[in-house]
Amino acid sequence: MTDRDTAARAEAVRMARDAMSRRGFLGRAGTLLAGAAVAPAILSACGSSGGSKSGSGGGKSVTISNWPEYIAKQSKSDFTKQTGIALTYHEDINDNNEYFAKIRPNLSRDQSIGTDGFVLTDWMANRVINQVKWTQPLVAKQFPNKVNLRAALEHPAFDPQRKSSVPWASGVAGVAYNLRSTAGKELKTLDDFLAVQGTTTVLSEMRDTVGLFMLADGKDITKPTYAAAQPAFDRLNKAFSDGSIDGTNGNEYVNDLGAGNLAACFAWSGDVAQISKDNPSIRFIVPESGATLWSDNFMIPKTSDKATLATEFINFFYDPKNAAVLTATIQYISPVDGVADALTAMGGDAAQLVDNPLVNPTDEFLAQLSIFGPLSESEEQKFDQRFAEITGTG
Repeated sequence: MTDRDTAARAEAVRMARDAMSRRGFLGRAGTLLAGAAVAPAILSACGSSGGSKSGSGGGKSVTISNWPEYIAKQSKSDFTKQTGIALTYHEDINDNNEYFAKIRPNLSRDQSIGTDGFVLTDWMANRVINQVKWTQPLVAKQFPNKVNLRAALEHPAFDPQRKSSVPWASGVAGVAYNLRSTAGKELKTLDDFLAVQGTTTVLSEMRDTVGLFMLADGKDITKPTYAAAQPAFDRLNKAFSDGSIDGTNGNEYVNDLGAGNLAACFAWSGDVAQISKDNPSIRFIVPESGATLWSDNFMIPKTSDKATLATEFINFFYDPKNAAVLTATIQYISPVDGVADALTAMGGDAAQLVDNPLVNPTDEFLAQLSIFGPLSESEEQKFDQRFAEITGTG
């Protein structure tokens, strides 16, 4: 390898280490990718110093917190028109740990956080539901559309009966690659990925990267233990040591992958779905050993006194027509059965998404996926520490 090649490779790795959240990328890439949204909102304060209830206003009004650029503008106005409930919508979740730290002072004292619903990723949903117990159940009688929940998402280990959470949207962590950079070679397995000549990276999200390695090792990631993960960690460590993997990445891998600066990487399906249509050299695969399925989950904080209205909010999005509007905008997997028909009825670009398995997966596609199960607090610390030591992300 020439000095020039080495410098280019190092620059690609440097860029890949500058990670951001998967949803944050959708906002920042808006001027580059068709269908992506504009820049994400700056984190706004939602905490409140007083009271034990939500304080989100009297009458039929509800306040919701979500990630930036994770809703269709039309959906917000349609919700109020169809339900008569006024909506205050905050895009104030930029990171799971950051949001947890923000709401902790109030919820640990049973005080308001100024919202009636929030959306957090599976592993953080486990923490707020089971460890710190900061949620309350959804109101079943206000949620008739729950019958439309996809079967593959009905019984996660952290909330087996979905009493306190339902998915807002889901995605897959798998392998993306550029056919031009792999000299036309198709990738099918983790071994294929590790054998790629050229710059390769893995996700900075521990559960997705370690989950993919554990699956390749034949382990059940729905019931993960630190002991069971040791062979996966050892293999990941060897791959970093011998140069088979060059670094970690967040969503910014998309531009590098399309430009050929990255040959292959662990990637999230929603990101790749938005560029593969216009760049046929970009491929996304579920390795033969399987991939991880994650969801961002809607929950109601225990201090809200508007659980009924908050449940009506999520019920609105479990109507297939309303779910299709959301899906056409964010292009992640909808948790709602019937969305494909609704997308078809919308026509145009929305209808074309029906043929994209990264947006509208088949049952066979979903059968290849596993949800990384909950970890105890002590186990989570061990996983995070070992991952940080290997990847240098600590």
